Amino acid sequence: MSIKKSRTGFQPVMPHGQAGCLSYENLSRREMLLKSGGGFGALALAGLLQNDEANAAEQAAASPLSAKLTHHPGKAKSVIFLFMDGGPSHLDTFDPKPDLDKLAGKPIPESFGRVITAMGEFDSPIMATKRKWKQHGEGGLWISDWLPHTAKMADELAVIRSCWTNGINHSGGICQMNTGTQFAGRPSLGSWVTYGLGTENENLPAFVVMQEGAGRVINGARNWGAGFMPAVYQGTTMQREGAAFSDLVPPKHVATAQQRKELDFLSQLNQRHAESRQDNTDLDARIRSFELAFKMQSHAPEAVDLSQESAETQKMYGMDDKKTEGYGRNLLMARRLVERGVRFVQCYHGAGSKWDAHAKIEENHTRMCGGMDLPVAGLLKDLKQRGLLDQTLVVWGGEFGRTPMSEKGDGRDHNPTGFTMWMAGGGVHGGQAYGTTDALGLHAVEDRLHVHDIHSTILHLMGVDHKKLIYSHKGRPERIDQNEGHAYKEIAST
Repeated sequence: MSIKKSRTGFQPVMPHGQAGCLSYENLSRREMLLKSGGGFGALALAGLLQNDEANAAEQAAASPLSAKLTHHPGKAKSVIFLFMDGGPSHLDTFDPKPDLDKLAGKPIPESFGRVITAMGEFDSPIMATKRKWKQHGEGGLWISDWLPHTAKMADELAVIRSCWTNGINHSGGICQMNTGTQFAGRPSLGSWVTYGLGTENENLPAFVVMQEGAGRVINGARNWGAGFMPAVYQGTTMQREGAAFSDLVPPKHVATAQQRKELDFLSQLNQRHAESRQDNTDLDARIRSFELAFKMQSHAPEAVDLSQESAETQKMYGMDDKKTEGYGRNLLMARRLVERGVRFVQCYHGAGSKWDAHAKIEENHTRMCGGMDLPVAGLLKDLKQRGLLDQTLVVWGGEFGRTPMSEKGDGRDHNPTGFTMWMAGGGVHGGQAYGTTDALGLHAVEDRLHVHDIHSTILHLMGVDHKKLIYSHKGRPERIDQNEGHAYKEIAST
């Protein structure tokens, strides 16, 4: 190409066959800059836009747990689920039935239909309760003498007496209360919550699980697993002894800068390894866990350091008494976690089905209520006085209730057809009982809430429409309630 001068200035002349390749080799520097300056600006702008898009994509990919917008205003920002492992008796705690005493020793009337129980004790006689009942709070909630401390917080409780489930045994019942189904493979409620809302603190796990006692919850990690969702949404378990989270303390001889370089290099290797394994969510979760662990080294020790709490606060949770210290410790830890933006905390009491009172229910429930009652009341009181109860939804219950009939003379069998749970804080209207069971507490009959409804209600209180929270799995739109739940909006304060 050559340049020839014309009346309008210098014009490029394209050699044959080289259209589009311009050369200004005969132009002066000033003329060159004048004619091409606009192009440099476009290049710079394109570079900036490209970087912005790349950064946005990188941040989105790096933070699947970033906080997300809700579908509607919801008061609850976090959930603390108090899971009574084994099935507490609603008939001896929150749902008084005078007919139990009137019909004690007699078979259950035929009008109640054929009763199916886990142990086949459907022909056993009705067993009276030995509890003393009183009304508590301005709402006059009936609560038994097994729960004197919880009774003092009655005006915060929305007691749901009409719950029911499909799981007749512990494995199926616990699995359904956690995942919505009796069978393994679906995401847990905590996973759905963190998938839908993310977390407000990415330096701590979004979903934390704590077990109390020496036992292990039936089904183990399946209860807090992510199912068909990416593994990053599964729960993180806390240690019951020693450090709250394992493997967080780096060797003393490794400096932070050195560890940062090692993690960056490890991340490069892992990402290269993952490029051809994009469907392996366990691998992706493991890669992300390294980065989370690095952040937690600076933030987790402070978050779980209970020595920062006053002696008065620790006593409020029962940490000065051996029988309440274990659960009290976990609930105080739960308060500190939600206070720092953790989205979902699940605290099992009596891990290993310790609430399962097939025999000697008086002995069993006296012990279990004694270990749980004060810490739970302490949690509610502490959250309220710190201004956290309005934004923290506390849920209490087990996988099912107990039967009105006796088993082995002094125990009660599993009852999935009618039992009690309660919610507090997080936008619920407390001081009231919702729904009813029949005269013997066997079947839920009014405002019946299946587990699907309970899950949908929890999401509603958090500002999430359960019908819109969808995860596509193998081309099928999946929801927490499997298209069967309804949010029980009557429980909400607004």
